[in-house]
Amino acid sequence: MLKFIDKNQNEVHLAFSINAFSIKPAHVLVICRYNDEWLLTKHSTRGLEFPGGKVEKGETVEEAGIREVLEETGGNAVIKDYLGEYKVHDPKGVFVKAVLVAEVYHLEKKDHYFETDGPVLVEGDLVSRLNEDGFSFIMQDEVVKAALNKVREKRHD
Repeated sequence: MLKFIDKNQNEVHLAFSINAFSIKPAHVLVICRYNDEWLLTKHSTRGLEFPGGKVEKGETVEEAGIREVLEETGGNAVIKDYLGEYKVHDPKGVFVKAVLVAEVYHLEKKDHYFETDGPVLVEGDLVSRLNEDGFSFIMQDEVVKAALNKVREKRHD
């Protein structure tokens, strides 16, 4: 298990397994590919990041991932892997996020993207670019770097 302190000074535990913690995931982070490119979304305040959000009542983690990708990017996705989970020890409340890998098979332009400015496609080695200006703090912590390396290892990229 990977343990680190994030940019908000919260302790984070990352495990590449399902049901890694006693708390069920209430959020998802979806690592997306579309036509051999990384599919990100531009959050209106945080910057570039992978799609994600809350799991709604009655929804599975995978259903939440598919919905979030559609809402934030206009992408129709298929979940390829449930990569793992991470637990954030936030003083406002501990929470767990599931990390999913998705392939987007159709990207359509929408008039409105939920909480974002829509899709952004990025080519190549994303890990080497995560500290560039414009990327969200979420993309710059150890979860995304480790998850992208795991995706490469499992050959989902």
